[in-house]
Amino acid sequence: MASPERVTLRQIRYFIAVADHGSFRGAADRLDVTQPALTAQVASLEKLLETQVFERSRAGTSLTSAGRELLPSARRVLEEVRGFGDLAQSLTGGAAGTYRMGVTPTLGPYLLPHILPRIHAEFAGLKLYVREAAPSDLEDDLKNAGHDFILTTQPIMSRELVVASLFREPLKLAIAREHPLASKPRIHRMDLFGEEVLTIGEHHLFHRQITELCERVGASVRRDYEGTSLDTLRQMVVMGMGIAFLPALYVKSEIRERAELRVTDVEGIDVYRNHVLAWRPSSPARGLFRDLADRIRDIAATALEDVVVPLVR
Repeated sequence: MASPERVTLRQIRYFIAVADHGSFRGAADRLDVTQPALTAQVASLEKLLETQVFERSRAGTSLTSAGRELLPSARRVLEEVRGFGDLAQSLTGGAAGTYRMGVTPTLGPYLLPHILPRIHAEFAGLKLYVREAAPSDLEDDLKNAGHDFILTTQPIMSRELVVASLFREPLKLAIAREHPLASKPRIHRMDLFGEEVLTIGEHHLFHRQITELCERVGASVRRDYEGTSLDTLRQMVVMGMGIAFLPALYVKSEIRERAELRVTDVEGIDVYRNHVLAWRPSSPARGLFRDLADRIRDIAATALEDVVVPLVR
């Protein structure tokens, strides 16, 4: 019989590290331990569980089917242990600990500089390990305990997560100065009929939102030229390859010199992105995440009042 009660936290931590890095060497470097010590601990874990969790080959290390089944549970175990320590810390002096925060690449670089310094000042013991990914990947990683919480864009498809609304972010129309629409005092939604609209890759939620907008106004998405980032998208607009909608936070952060572009609203179009904070309802730090959502909402209402629209709690 297997004796799971004898499995140690160290073995669980090593198991997760190898799974995340896809190699024993990479995991050993990250953990700052020798590879033989790591290998021995994982071998002991497999012996205790009476099952093989990794498949070793010249191509690398991959999880077995049993390993894939066990990994989410292993992550939850470490999460509970961290939560135990963080709770104890909060009882003696406030929020502390390191948390893994996921954020979308079309939001994080343009929002985090406004909120992280203020959050750090208020929660001095709190450390955030930030990683960017597309919204669908963030949601999957959150459910599998790869992230502790995520800052992302609606819709959240899973009903298993707690979602706290933060604010609405308008989208602005960007057009090259030599484009015929650039000289119009005001641009109406009817002016977009037949226009070619640029956007980023289709794996981004932002792509889907722009596609739906184009369908409403009779414009077309230019699929042969998709940007890999908002910066690339802006440069393609400058080169006259089409027009584009850009998030207001990106505009505020990155488009200071507007000699090459006109950035404006479109009459008859109210298009926004709704941003939220989400976490697992079982997370030991759910109280902290609720506090962070409130704080981000407050910061948006003051520091970014000219850009976004805070949502009611």
